[in-house]
Amino acid sequence: MITAPRLHALCHWPLPTCLLLAGLLFWLQPARELSAGLISATYLALCLHYCWPQRRIPSGQTGELLIAYASQGGQAQALAERSCAQLRDSGMPARCIALNQLGDAQLASLERLLLVVSTYGDGEAPDNAARFERSLLEQASLPQLHFAILALGDSSYPQFCAFGQRLQLRLQALKAQPLFDLLCVDNLDAGTLRHWQQQLGHLSGNSDFVDWQPAHYRPWQLEQRLCLNPGNIGAPIFQLRLSSQEDVTWRAGDIVEVGPRHAPQRINACLQQLGLDPQQHLPDGQLLRDALSQRHLPTTRPDQQSMAQWLAELTPLPHREYSIASCRSSGNLDLLVRLQHQADGSPGLGSGWLCQHAEIGRQIDLRIRRNPGFQGPDATTPLILIGSGSGLAGLRAHLQERAANPHSRNWLLFGERQAAHDALLIDELRAWQHSGHLERLDLTYSRDGHPQRYVQDALCDAASTLHAWLADGAALYLCGSLDGMGRDVDTCLRQLLGDEQVDQLSQSGRYRRDLY
Repeated sequence: MITAPRLHALCHWPLPTCLLLAGLLFWLQPARELSAGLISATYLALCLHYCWPQRRIPSGQTGELLIAYASQGGQAQALAERSCAQLRDSGMPARCIALNQLGDAQLASLERLLLVVSTYGDGEAPDNAARFERSLLEQASLPQLHFAILALGDSSYPQFCAFGQRLQLRLQALKAQPLFDLLCVDNLDAGTLRHWQQQLGHLSGNSDFVDWQPAHYRPWQLEQRLCLNPGNIGAPIFQLRLSSQEDVTWRAGDIVEVGPRHAPQRINACLQQLGLDPQQHLPDGQLLRDALSQRHLPTTRPDQQSMAQWLAELTPLPHREYSIASCRSSGNLDLLVRLQHQADGSPGLGSGWLCQHAEIGRQIDLRIRRNPGFQGPDATTPLILIGSGSGLAGLRAHLQERAANPHSRNWLLFGERQAAHDALLIDELRAWQHSGHLERLDLTYSRDGHPQRYVQDALCDAASTLHAWLADGAALYLCGSLDGMGRDVDTCLRQLLGDEQVDQLSQSGRYRRDLY
């Protein structure tokens, strides 16, 4: 019998093959029943050849990802090669070339491109990228291209990362779409390079990598964990409160890097499978299970080598990044973390540790990374804050910080799914609205209306207010998911303001984004 799956497979045969099969059937003249069945199947294949739904892989997702570097002294090339290796280790085909090797025709056909570029001399392109910059000026449009740039420089020079910034502006002018925002690295700053690694992890869909330069964590204590959206139809979001015995400072907009740990059950299962005792004491007094909690778990036991050597060969777990959700003067460091799940249904490494496995009172390994690109303007500058989901974290920190100045003007546009379950920190937001600290508050819940309404819809509806605030010198700060909200809000802004004004706002520092 010809079943649906077999018929579906038959429909993918080339058309000449189907016709040849039909001719052979008539020439061979098999038994009447078999012949009729095969001829019917062939006829159906011919009829359905062009109308059966074809399973297509999204364009640009299966091909090789190109990483092009502009390097005068070798640093950009070395980082490009490291980036290439991380992507390959994650199962993504990648290739590394000098920027001048990228021709006009190839650029016009590329769908994704990563650029790792240095600035040479007085803001010039390195020698192996000068031809490319000249040819880029002759390109008419690159709407198919999605790109990201890691720019290397030294902030003590006036033309800090000038070449990378010129590339960013020119590619956007050609309608190319950023995969994520430009990253400028000051003197090979380790934190920015770790952030680039995180972005590579998002691209490859594999965040299990080895940090090029591990974070030097400090111990913080988990004081409180509260689910902010119980009963919601999506993943839960938790508010976590941490404290430190040290005097640590940060600004609204800064990032924390967390050193995650495996769930105890997973470590015990791994060691038991290897025939090792999780409660075994190491020479330094540490339990074996605790020593493994911050490392990639082993697949073999230490037969012919010492335990110390065996442990040293296990690479540390990669860090995880989260926006800080409180200002320093609040006395605590808050995070808003959405519990993520991996393909097999298990909790994400970082969010699982923070939202499920870490006990209250437990030590959390944490490092604060300065993020000047999202730190706030002075209190006299009106501020428009836009975000969704756990992106409220970075916006809340700015509102807390600006609360010290009672005359600051603030407007928050925030979106989630259902008001009944996802009204995150609603009492605090309403209190700020009532006091006037929030001059305007627009809340949207996509699953509560028909048609569905998102934060970008609220922004478009408030176009006249947006123009008025910008005319008063307001800055726009956007925090949350890049896919979906981040891109949609940017599209809305370009429709309302035009590409030129949005690019001018970005270049002047009045349009800033913290997207992930």
